[in-house]
Amino acid sequence: MSNTQDYIVSSLELHLFFARIMKEHALFLKAGFLPVNADKARMAEGFLRQFEALLSRAAALSGGVVRCPVLKSGEVVTPFTSCAEQQTQRLTGTFIDRSLTAREGCLRCRDCDDRLCVPSGLFFRVRQLNREALGLVNRLIAFKERLLREVGGCCLFTANYPLLIEHILREARLYRAYLLRLEGREDNSCQDLRNEELFWNRIMMEHALFIRGLLDPTEEDLIAASNGFAQDYRRPLGASAAANDRMCACAGGALGLTRKFRDFKQAGVEGIEACKIRSLILPLLADHVLREANHYIRILEE
Repeated sequence: MSNTQDYIVSSLELHLFFARIMKEHALFLKAGFLPVNADKARMAEGFLRQFEALLSRAAALSGGVVRCPVLKSGEVVTPFTSCAEQQTQRLTGTFIDRSLTAREGCLRCRDCDDRLCVPSGLFFRVRQLNREALGLVNRLIAFKERLLREVGGCCLFTANYPLLIEHILREARLYRAYLLRLEGREDNSCQDLRNEELFWNRIMMEHALFIRGLLDPTEEDLIAASNGFAQDYRRPLGASAAANDRMCACAGGALGLTRKFRDFKQAGVEGIEACKIRSLILPLLADHVLREANHYIRILEE
């Protein structure tokens, strides 16, 4: 990490995206538990509240600091997020702080050409936020690892696929890796960039598999489309794995594919919120995977 400005901006942009992702992981886990696992549901809700508090603090520090491409990408919030939260709260009975979404939607960004004038004390507040986030995400990782062991040992039933638990565990570990890199003041290497592309291609492929598996069997066209996207992502995954220490030459292909998948996901959010798609997909889960596609598109474009 080259300087204090980069450290502050990168840290806050990281939290605006990943703290929201983590709090939603906790909500999805809670929604998947049966009454016999009420203790685990309470633990999941505890993580939800802690990540809401973390996100609130990050948002309070981000106005006029984070870059416009991040806020405009649709990775922080989308036009569908507030409605998805409202519907998911009603369907699950779990309170969701929608004021956070409104605050993030109103954040003022900093033009990338403008030099950031760092307010007194901001560096120390961001450093403290990062360190607290690192402790919190470590505890969430341990919780997810425990769930995965219990599901794998047939000691726990949950409505969430084992692969989904592995999937959200990988995302939590990525968040931790970013935090450790920031606190170590390390710059991204070519190898890091290649690994990032590999990571998000895999995430997109698994999104397609989850969507396919959570759609009602009567949604044959959407199931076929989801399966097609899953197959399509296997090709850039293979090409990325074969590349050397640089971003894969097929990144343009991954960008085009992810834009198409983003459009498919957006249509899915609209259909689910309007109750026109039969599925087991919570509205907030549909918006969640849309934001992750937007995040990956912004990474590829940069």
